[in-house]
Amino acid sequence: MDPSVSRPAARTTGLLYLAMAIAGIPGVVVIRPMLFEPDDPVATMTLLVENEALARAGIGFQLALVILQTLTALWFFRLLGRIDPFAAGAVTVFGTINAIAALSSAAGSATALDAALGGDTAGAHLMHLLSGHLWGVAGIFFGLWLIPMGRLARPAGMPRALGWTLVVGGVGYVVGTLATYLAPGIGVVGTLLVVPATVGEFWIITLLLWFGFRRPSMPDLITAAADEAAARP
Repeated sequence: MDPSVSRPAARTTGLLYLAMAIAGIPGVVVIRPMLFEPDDPVATMTLLVENEALARAGIGFQLALVILQTLTALWFFRLLGRIDPFAAGAVTVFGTINAIAALSSAAGSATALDAALGGDTAGAHLMHLLSGHLWGVAGIFFGLWLIPMGRLARPAGMPRALGWTLVVGGVGYVVGTLATYLAPGIGVVGTLLVVPATVGEFWIITLLLWFGFRRPSMPDLITAAADEAAARP
């Protein structure tokens, strides 16, 4: 990676991104399906009422994801803003919009739980559906934030293949999200479209953490000192 890239910023960005990825698994991938029966509103309400603590934990994980994605988006700008302010700003903007959509999804989950506890079967089912779709359409912006991230990879000294993986993954996420709502019978093809995004995300997380935590070599220290001296008035 480019020696001018800040190691502390890379370390923090990598840790935030990793925490964000971890937070999304229990809240959305694990807990949500456990508390929802798409074709049975009564069963959905029963699951929510009987598993209130689990439902609240799921909402908590969703809120943690919102916080972590917002911070990750901001730290990407801090990390790469000097290399390309426009592309880094695009990562921050798209990531923040995706976090807002996830926040709306969390609010839908909370409303579904309140409706279930109040005995409103139809309301609980409807809000759970709305929460799921808010999360689903947010995939547009999740894909969009990966595209400028991929464009920044090469100028930041990351592997060219990583950059292309992120760009392809971002496009795949956007296309997959559109296909889910415009061609719902797409099935496994939609799942395959997001595979490059997952590969690219964990690749860049690993690279950021490796760069951020490894001990700098003497040439790196010399380059960093020279860059700092050049930046002084």
